[in-house]
Amino acid sequence: MSMTPKIENTPTKGHPKGIYLLFVTEMWERFSYYGMRALFVLYMTKALLFDKAYSSQIYGSYTGLVYLTPLIGGYIADRYWGNRRSIIVGALLMAVGQFLMFLSGSFFENAELATILMFSGLGFLIFGNGFFKPNISTMVGQLYKPEDKRKDSAYTIFYMGVNTGSFIAPIICGVLGDTGHPADFKWGFLAACIGMLLGVIIFSLCKDKYLQTPSGDPIGIIPNSKDTKRSETEKKLSEEKESPAIEEKFNLKIAIIWGLAWILLFLLLYFELNTDLIGSLIFSLAISAPGYIISDPSLTKVERSRIWVIYIIAFFVIFFWSAFEQAGASLTYFAEEQTDRHLELFNWTIPTSYFQSVNAVAIIIFAPIFVAIWAKLSKRGKEPASPYKQSIGLFLLAIGYLVIAFGVKGLAPGIKVSMLWLISLYTIHTFGELCLSPIGLSMVNKLAPIRFASLLMAVWYLSSAAANKFAGTLSSYYPEPLIELATVQSVEKENSLVLLPEEFEKEIIDKGDKKVIPFDIITFYKIEDKAVKAGIQRSMEQQQIENPKTFIGYRISNLYEFFMLFVFMAGAASVILFFLSKRLMKMMHGIK
Repeated sequence: MSMTPKIENTPTKGHPKGIYLLFVTEMWERFSYYGMRALFVLYMTKALLFDKAYSSQIYGSYTGLVYLTPLIGGYIADRYWGNRRSIIVGALLMAVGQFLMFLSGSFFENAELATILMFSGLGFLIFGNGFFKPNISTMVGQLYKPEDKRKDSAYTIFYMGVNTGSFIAPIICGVLGDTGHPADFKWGFLAACIGMLLGVIIFSLCKDKYLQTPSGDPIGIIPNSKDTKRSETEKKLSEEKESPAIEEKFNLKIAIIWGLAWILLFLLLYFELNTDLIGSLIFSLAISAPGYIISDPSLTKVERSRIWVIYIIAFFVIFFWSAFEQAGASLTYFAEEQTDRHLELFNWTIPTSYFQSVNAVAIIIFAPIFVAIWAKLSKRGKEPASPYKQSIGLFLLAIGYLVIAFGVKGLAPGIKVSMLWLISLYTIHTFGELCLSPIGLSMVNKLAPIRFASLLMAVWYLSSAAANKFAGTLSSYYPEPLIELATVQSVEKENSLVLLPEEFEKEIIDKGDKKVIPFDIITFYKIEDKAVKAGIQRSMEQQQIENPKTFIGYRISNLYEFFMLFVFMAGAASVILFFLSKRLMKMMHGIK
């Protein structure tokens, strides 16, 4: 009876059906994640009325913690639950989280209750992702024999599931939730919840039939640490031990030293540098955890050299992802407020959330082209080494921001720009992602000593957590003159508004028959009187000049200066990494 699944799972042509089950499951999980992300900062600013700086910090904390919890979920799966149970638990936790977001949107007018429900939902999403994310991708390789050449294309199929989900999510959740009415955000969150439930139902119904090794054994039931059917190679690698007890005792001392260093760094960041709680946790860990590993006395000179390469690359990757992940925060603000999204031909305004699908579309279109380019260069012996590819990725990121910086240079407050500027930025950033993203995990696998493989993979994810948190911090510097710097009085006279220059207040004030409201871009575009509009612009420009934001001494008073911050940051990182690459290649000691 066991012969049928074995034959079914080892086709002579095509791929095992299990890969398509994992494709669909991952697609719905990414649909859930990106659908919610497309609406998240819009919900906070438009429905809960949080300011952009606070919303950005929450966004950064959420996406940062999403990259920390897989360390916990992966450990529990390896030790106790196995992949399948962890995936189901994680998916159900995320579905609960999305439903709590739906409830938050349902009670948005009760700000206190809605906020409690939102943070509760984020907690479930963070921990659910921790159980789901590290376990589903590890099952892909187990569908094939170690020497099977189809394994690389299997990961490509799986990766397409990621992009399919991230493409359709902003469109479906956006059309339901991003309508311009705060009460509708809940429907986008509910769609994300339903998508996650579909994924877990399909996985649960089909896992026993399709998730099998080539020999017909079930995948993901037994925890990896207790699986006695591993290959001889895996067994030999797992038998590699640290030397003598004296080193283990000494390592304990090092752990205590770096544990104290972590506490001191946390206190310094939180109390002295005024970093928020989540940021202090992530950034202090991002320094102390790598310090603990590199201080281990059992490391050989070559091993330590290779680990330093991982650290250096991880450091530069932080700059890439912190700029790239502006898509969910500051670039969403820009799309909402200062991008002309109206199509005259169809008399239709494109929802803000739709722009977050551009990256996925560009990956689907251009990924095969990049694969062909690298393959052609490889045949000629001219394919760039991994560090050079990453420097190219950072350079393209800087170019993307340079393009949009020129698009907004000299732009007066309240004036919208063509959507082509934002689409160009996302497309160029996708080119950078295709140069940089596939390399990181592969480099860690190649360079990490076997006994530190898991810890160094944790460090790599920790760098992603730091990058996402840093992205939220950077997004908080987004200039927002159109929300808080002026007030206007609404008057039902030829659909126009009249400026009250003597009443520049940030609070809503009732004055009998007159009501002063905080000025925003929607209000601005209802103003038909050119002289009134010009007066508002002058007032906002003056207040921007008088009250600029500063980041490490860099002055940010308008969108051009904000986007140029990323040009300087990514550009400098690209140049430095490029000139370091030759040295890094030597430090890798033959590994490419």
